[in-house]
Amino acid sequence: MSPPTHGSRAKCLQRLVRLSLPVPRTVALSFDTVHTIAQGQLPDMPALIAAFDPGALLCVRPSSQETDWGGPGAILNIGMNDARLASLAEDIGAEAAAGLYLRFVEAYAVHVARLDPDLFDEIGESGAKGLARALAAYEEEAEEPFPQDPQRQLAEVLRSMARAWEGTTARLLRQARGAPVDAGLGLVVQEMAPGLGRGECGSGVLQLVDSQTGLPQITGRYLSQSQGREALTGGADSLYLERDPRGRSLEEAAPEAFALLKDYAGVMRRRLRAEMQIEFTIQNGTLHILDGVLVPRSTRAALRIAVRLAEDGIITPEEAVMRIEPRAVSELLHRQIAPGAARSVIGRGIAASPGAATGRIVFSAAEALASTARNEPCILVRRETSPEDVRGMHAAVGVLTERGGMTSHAAVIGRGLGLPCVVGAARLRFNLQRKTLTSERGQVFREGDVITIDGTSGDVLEGSPATVEAALDEAFHVLMGWADAARDIAIRANADTPKDAATARNFAAQGIGLCRTEHMFFEADRLTPMREMIFADTPKDRQAALAILLPMQRKDFTELFRIMEGMPVCIRLFDPPLHEFLPTDRHGLRDLAEALDLPVSDVTRRVQSLGEYNPMLGLRGVRLGITVPEIYDMQARAIFEATLDASREGAPPVVPEIMLPLVSAKREVELLRGRIEAVATAVRTERGRDFTFRLGVMAETPRACLRAAEIAPFAHFLSFGTNDLTQMTYGLSRDDAGRFMSDYVSQGVFNEDPFHVLDTDGVGELLAIGAERSRAANPGITLSICGEHGGNPDSIAFCRDVGMDYVSCSSFRVPVARLAAAQLALRAKGVKLPPKL
Repeated sequence: MSPPTHGSRAKCLQRLVRLSLPVPRTVALSFDTVHTIAQGQLPDMPALIAAFDPGALLCVRPSSQETDWGGPGAILNIGMNDARLASLAEDIGAEAAAGLYLRFVEAYAVHVARLDPDLFDEIGESGAKGLARALAAYEEEAEEPFPQDPQRQLAEVLRSMARAWEGTTARLLRQARGAPVDAGLGLVVQEMAPGLGRGECGSGVLQLVDSQTGLPQITGRYLSQSQGREALTGGADSLYLERDPRGRSLEEAAPEAFALLKDYAGVMRRRLRAEMQIEFTIQNGTLHILDGVLVPRSTRAALRIAVRLAEDGIITPEEAVMRIEPRAVSELLHRQIAPGAARSVIGRGIAASPGAATGRIVFSAAEALASTARNEPCILVRRETSPEDVRGMHAAVGVLTERGGMTSHAAVIGRGLGLPCVVGAARLRFNLQRKTLTSERGQVFREGDVITIDGTSGDVLEGSPATVEAALDEAFHVLMGWADAARDIAIRANADTPKDAATARNFAAQGIGLCRTEHMFFEADRLTPMREMIFADTPKDRQAALAILLPMQRKDFTELFRIMEGMPVCIRLFDPPLHEFLPTDRHGLRDLAEALDLPVSDVTRRVQSLGEYNPMLGLRGVRLGITVPEIYDMQARAIFEATLDASREGAPPVVPEIMLPLVSAKREVELLRGRIEAVATAVRTERGRDFTFRLGVMAETPRACLRAAEIAPFAHFLSFGTNDLTQMTYGLSRDDAGRFMSDYVSQGVFNEDPFHVLDTDGVGELLAIGAERSRAANPGITLSICGEHGGNPDSIAFCRDVGMDYVSCSSFRVPVARLAAAQLALRAKGVKLPPKL
């Protein structure tokens, strides 16, 4: 018997029987058997009934392959009829026997005969009176007496549960939980210990850990004279399990049964190698184990449980690493909406950066800065963000945009900052002039109103639901240490500022794989000289403006090198088109004219002349370095001077990595390599000290991948920028694709958003070609990806397969990537998880 043929519940019960635990007699029906029942062909019912003691009451429970795929509810007390009522009344009392019969009649009527549940909800009496009314209601509604034959009762229960599983509604629900279309259902038929009687009788559940924290704690409840899981809803009548000053406990009511229960729980933990939740019944003081399922758990609890099992020697550290879903780790790094918290959803978008944030609505970066100055948390709401909004994003606790996708500006910067972000919320109506946000239901929210964004789910919520704080405890660091020992591909971080670098270091990144230098120019004291440089007419004037920026850049790089001491830092030279640094509104143009001492009309004409029809395919990246070489000269000098300033005696030497963006041709690299080496020689001469550096290429055009054999001999490393490479390969705007991407995915045009999960067929083929050809031309070249795909577990698998040396991703995705890489390495070595219980 195995989960793929009979389901996880059946498999677990089989193992409990083999452990000699007191499990009532059980028969498991396979997926194939249940499927034939749904088609109208019943198994040998006399033989099935004969497997149990004569007169025994039975229950039927679902057994799907994965417990979280769901299934029809359990049906208890099958076999109750008028004759059984009379005999049971002598053993457990008339009222208790009538109660059993009543429960079965109600369950059978609603879930098997499909009668109106309201008829039975209106029955207020219990015991014999309630039973009489229920039987009468059944006969009137079904137009036949309640069935008395146990064989017929069981047959109808089996048929009903089998058909319910194969119905359209049930199929859609389990598909939403990740089940395949053809997922099977097993059924478990089990003899009952009723839990009602004259002695100590009842039912309950027990587990040895807290479901939210994962810490050791006997948890659960017990209810006398009850069945199934009634103890969990029994309110004040339910007993605690251990002795508790707040009320009566099972330990006091049935000490021997409680001691046995704890022993059995320990046996299940050791032998099943998991924390289990036990469903049990006590019948006249005798303990019966009815079921065992994995303890429901939060991500935090799952991680602690896995680490404790490994530390106790029950599982290996490698298996503990395999038990944690990499994507779930991001929940531990960010505040999340509390499980069970009320959620008033006003809109939805793309979950671009995980975590929950609550704040007052603001509609501009300036308002975000002002709100922070007043110590008021705020959510920055924009149609889409631009580099000018970065300061506002730093000030806000979350970002919401109308446009954009997984690699839009807001998404990339949000993930880098660890800032919750929802993008592409197109069904919300944004009115930035009136400063209003209108929900899908027509609710209007104004500046200053409080909303919450859930960057984990993509929901936008009204008000401030309860949240739980991020927590990286000792167990997290222990597990990640085991993961690092197992993985065979390096993980770096994309980090643009000293704060980003410190975060990357805290998350154990193995260096910086992408430092985007343009983000350093948007600070207020740098924007004006940057604009002066853009407006300069001659190289001499450009150099004069850049001379103001040089010490600022040098200071930035010096801090980065010192924070990442002993680790590589890859600095991408200036990439975006120059127009991004220029104002577009009247107020901004006036301020710029005043700073430059020029007429507003001249400034306006110059700004317009710098505009491009398609700036992402225009004068940017390496093209700027060739046509406006003074920018790269200044940046190279800043890097080299910072290299010497950051180098300390006794510390590992600083070896910066300089990356040329948007390369398409060998000649681009030749030209800029010559200029950069000339700057390096000048700095060595001026400082009288030597240093080394590595020069590389950011391959983000299809041509760079195809011509990698020509480019590689001129580079120490090649880093594939998969954001732009995906954009150019598909001919899709990564900022606008979010508007229609959900339709494309839902209709099967794309399996996944290619900006979220690397397209291993199309884009992947270009990566494989680039890797193969560059390695053939330069065997010692270092290969990596530095797009947002670097933090995606599926994309990391592809990178390992094509021989990448490392992946680089946002700092807050580094732990996810470390764990995913470890699991890939362990699978390659044959480490597997045990079958799910």
